[in-house]
Amino acid sequence: MDFGRLITAMVTPFDANGDIHWDETAKLIDYLIEEQKSDSLVIAGTTGESPTLSESEKLELFRFVVRHAAGRSKIIAGTGSNDTSHSIELTRKAEQCGVDGILLVAPYYNKPNQEGLFRHFEAIAQSTSLPVMLYNIPGRTGVSISVATTLRLAEIPNIVATKECASLDQVTQIVAGAPEHFIVYSGDDSSALPALSVGAYGVVSVASHVAGSLMKDMMDAFIKGQVQEAANLHQKLFPLFKGLFECPNPLPNPSAVKYALELKGFKVGGVRLPLISPNENESAFIRKMIEEL
Repeated sequence: MDFGRLITAMVTPFDANGDIHWDETAKLIDYLIEEQKSDSLVIAGTTGESPTLSESEKLELFRFVVRHAAGRSKIIAGTGSNDTSHSIELTRKAEQCGVDGILLVAPYYNKPNQEGLFRHFEAIAQSTSLPVMLYNIPGRTGVSISVATTLRLAEIPNIVATKECASLDQVTQIVAGAPEHFIVYSGDDSSALPALSVGAYGVVSVASHVAGSLMKDMMDAFIKGQVQEAANLHQKLFPLFKGLFECPNPLPNPSAVKYALELKGFKVGGVRLPLISPNENESAFIRKMIEEL
């Protein structure tokens, strides 16, 4: 399965009552695919507020997005959790919804050791015929999938990729040791170009909601050997990459990008508690950042 180089971790639009806004979800899918050039969409990932979506909401989202995208992009379902049995059950249901792959975050809070991590991902991968992308984000989960464990998992035929947020060093080591079929994505927008330079394939992005076309240009330039052009685009995009998470103080994703989409005319609504929307100063910072971009 080729998920492409630009994968957008899509926000989940909510209406004024905090329910999923289906009309706006359809508009957002069209915009991300047609205007922002997303090759794939991650549904119900961190940016999609998976911790506060019910299982029924996730499954309805999977079905809706698959139907509306209609083959224009690959659809990757976020089915990982810290409960292996529940992840297996949700993965099987997602497969029935017609998704193209699944994203499995490292188990959070219960902090398994490396052997526990291996067995967790192995069990889920063996329960499905879908291609699996691992998701290593120790800053959110409290545990990191080691290079050695990632490379063990890469030997499982349908574990085909990882979204890596630990470090550029870890990206480098995984790329160096992985089998040919296994590819690495940066999970950090600001590291997308540096990760490409050490052998990563692409990025699973938040900023692509508002700058996906430019990000695609940046990666295309690098692949074509136009390194200076790629660097120039990286520099242009860098304030956005950092600002969506630091506006001007740390703001949990997806609060900032949802507000940025509102500025662009998308009625994606706010975030569900315990996340909160940007305050007045943060909103002003995001407005200025989007205007400058």
